[in-house]
Amino acid sequence: MKRVLRLGVNIDHVATIRNARGGRHPDPIRAAKLAEDAGADGITAHLREDRRHISDDDIAALMAKLEVPLNLEMAATDEMLKIALRHRPHAACIVPEKREERTTEGGLDAAGGRRHLKPYVEALKKAGIRVSLFIEPDAAQLEAAVRLGAPVVELHTGAYCEARGRNRETQYRRLLDAAGVAETLGLECHAGHGLTYTTVGPVAAIPTIVELNIGHFLIGEAIFGGLESAIKRMRALMDKARSEAGGERSA
Repeated sequence: MKRVLRLGVNIDHVATIRNARGGRHPDPIRAAKLAEDAGADGITAHLREDRRHISDDDIAALMAKLEVPLNLEMAATDEMLKIALRHRPHAACIVPEKREERTTEGGLDAAGGRRHLKPYVEALKKAGIRVSLFIEPDAAQLEAAVRLGAPVVELHTGAYCEARGRNRETQYRRLLDAAGVAETLGLECHAGHGLTYTTVGPVAAIPTIVELNIGHFLIGEAIFGGLESAIKRMRALMDKARSEAGGERSA
């Protein structure tokens, strides 16, 4: 069965640059609209507890101005749940969050945190928000996602992207196997974290993955060649890999 492959563009680090100096420039909402025009199928934004990049006002503006879906990355806290329920984005991806981390360091422990996570998953689903869990490519975590009632998982690709030599093949095999398990369990499978022009192809070729979320690398490349160019090149690499694997790109 052929599946389309969507690209979600994370705009967090446009806000990081803005916040480094204060003021309004560069505007992450402008970046989101440029991403729409360049072929993004959705926009991802992580509203962290410490508001280090995306702000509450950014979320409100994205909801008002986007034509493509917004995927709100959020910690499983009462504050973030309240915000999600107020704005009702298309999707909410529950992620682990530590105040001292520079970026998300790993997947959510869905297996060990079932009691804590269950009410958040249920509340988001009841509000009509598509729920995903950002997890490691591990069968136990996938099975936990099913028990929690989450319809979607996003596989953490960080270990694969950072690996070298034979270890990269090992980490890739974990992603491939996990995507297969997700299919068997009836979960929609996404992937993301650390993907670059070099690493995206093999992941895009996995036929049961239907969405990739990419941010930091694209914003970095935009400094040198523009955001539209960076997104279009990533989109082309994804489409080439999926086509060669027998799939198809998003409409």
